[in-house]
Amino acid sequence: MNRFYLVQSDVAWEQPDSNRQHFSELMSTCVDGVIVLPEMFTTGFSMASSRLAEPMTGVTLDWMKTQAATLRSVICGSQIIGDAGQYFNRFLWVKPDGQVIHYDKRHLFRMANEHHHYAPGQDRVTLAVGDMQLLPQVCYDLRFPAFSRNRSDYDLLLYVANWPSSRRDQWLALLKARAIENQAYVIAVNRIGLDGNGVDYAGDSCVIDFRGEALLDLAASDAVADVELELAPLQEYRQAFPAHLDADEFELQM
Repeated sequence: MNRFYLVQSDVAWEQPDSNRQHFSELMSTCVDGVIVLPEMFTTGFSMASSRLAEPMTGVTLDWMKTQAATLRSVICGSQIIGDAGQYFNRFLWVKPDGQVIHYDKRHLFRMANEHHHYAPGQDRVTLAVGDMQLLPQVCYDLRFPAFSRNRSDYDLLLYVANWPSSRRDQWLALLKARAIENQAYVIAVNRIGLDGNGVDYAGDSCVIDFRGEALLDLAASDAVADVELELAPLQEYRQAFPAHLDADEFELQM
C-alpha cells in the first residue's frame, strides 16, 4: 500500500522564501509517504524565468532534500530551474536518501507565452514508488493523451498544476478520462488563490481510480489530505477488463 499526501494551498507570488516556509508548516505531519506539491510551488506560474530560476544546486532543492529526509518521504512538485543555459518548468522527485529524479514539462502553455520563456522537456519519465510505477506530468500536459498513453509501464498518473478556475470543468473531465483510458490511478494537485496576474485557481485536487471514480476531492479547500492506494485492485480490474490489450500501436515523435 502506498500513501500519498496532497498539499493544496495558495502560493505567494514570486516569493520563494515565504513559500518554502509555508509548505514546511503544511507538510510537518506528513510522514512515510509521497508528498505532492503544486506546479511552480515556490513562485506561482510566473514567466520571469531568468530572474527566478534556481540551479539544481539551489536553495529550494536543498530544502526539499532536508524535508524529505526529516519526514522520511518523497517530496515532489515543479519549480523554475536553470540548466545548461536554458530554463525549465521542472518536476522534481526528491527521495529521503537525497536522490533526485526530474521530468521537464513537455507541453508549454502558449496562451501564457510559456514557450517563449521555457524550453520543452524531451524525455518521458517513469518512477518507482512502492510496488507501483508512476508517470509524472505537469499541468498543460493533461490535454495531450498520446504523450501520457499507458504503454503498460505505469499504474499511476501524477499531475501537478496551476490550472485556472475558469477551466475547471475541463480539468475534472480530462483527469477522469486519463484514468479511464489508461486504466490507472490519477492523482492531481492544483493550487488555490489568486496569482500576481489576477488569475484565480479553484483547487479541485483529487484522486481518481481506474474506473474514473473519485476517491478524494479537496474542492476549493486550503488543505492537506492523504490517500492510500493499493496495486492489487488495479491489477484485478485490468485482468477482468483487459482493454489495454486492444490499444493502438504508434510511435510518438518527440
